[in-house]
Amino acid sequence: MTAENARAGSAVPDASAVAAALQIARRAPSLHNSQPWRLIFDGRRLHLYSDPDRSLPMADPDGRQQVISCGALLHHTRTAFAANGWHTEVVRLPDPARPRYLAALAFRPWPDPPERIRNQARIIGRRYSDRLPMDSPDGWDALLPGVTEVARACEITLDALPDSVRDRLAAASDQAAALRRYDQPYQSELRWWSGHFDISEGIPPTALATAAEAGRVPVRRDFPIPPGTTRRRANEDRARLLALSSSGDTPAQWLRTGEALSAVLLECTGAGLSTCPLTHITELPAARRVIATLISGDLRPQVVIRVGTAPEPDPVPPTPRLPIEDILTIAAE
Repeated sequence: MTAENARAGSAVPDASAVAAALQIARRAPSLHNSQPWRLIFDGRRLHLYSDPDRSLPMADPDGRQQVISCGALLHHTRTAFAANGWHTEVVRLPDPARPRYLAALAFRPWPDPPERIRNQARIIGRRYSDRLPMDSPDGWDALLPGVTEVARACEITLDALPDSVRDRLAAASDQAAALRRYDQPYQSELRWWSGHFDISEGIPPTALATAAEAGRVPVRRDFPIPPGTTRRRANEDRARLLALSSSGDTPAQWLRTGEALSAVLLECTGAGLSTCPLTHITELPAARRVIATLISGDLRPQVVIRVGTAPEPDPVPPTPRLPIEDILTIAAE
């Protein structure tokens, strides 16, 4: 176990400990569950790369959402290692000549990490993207300062959007969907990544909303409608909306956005709330400009997050993940 290695004075985790941590971390959210990351462990450091074979050129032509996804994995990875007794020092974008080389992680023993970090690692397995209608989040006012702070720690600004702007965001979401509706390459890409059974990538039908459910969620990405019956007969969605924004639009800031996204999702999940990241509303300039008018400062909106309370227990099967050997390479020193 990694914690035992740390207590025994090992300088770095061994290959089995790295694989064990990544078994947890690979639960990180990504655009359409594309899991667009690759990692190499060279015996001393862990290297994170984006995977060009898992890009989505129609939805994400500049790779922004792919880097955000990899940032979420980076935060999940650091959390999993910390819970197992390893502190990680990160160099982000270590080689400008290799833009897909996103981070290098070095290790030192941390035999007694805070219990809060251990709890976050346990929460990773409970988090999922809830695309169904939600009730208002319980304990929202008490939670908000904490989620604001974890985003700030990642150098990202979090804004809680007031309910009064919900209609404007819904209109922007509808406009984004309308502009994509007859974009056949975009729609083909969306169908490729959603609605399939028995695969280790993409969004399975069990994670998608039926037509009745989706119709009660005004701010949403439109996915293919899955078969099946309505599971959540709630009223119109009352989830609160958060916006994560950065001071600019660089890969470094996209990576930080993903780290903040991971931290915020885990905070909310730990408080017993459901969450759903939304990036479609920042894919097109017009919708992005709408969000920019609603947030503080001269910032670039990156992700909107729905946060609410599931009105009843809703055991959703975990979305699939690639086998660990498909994302991790163990290289000789």
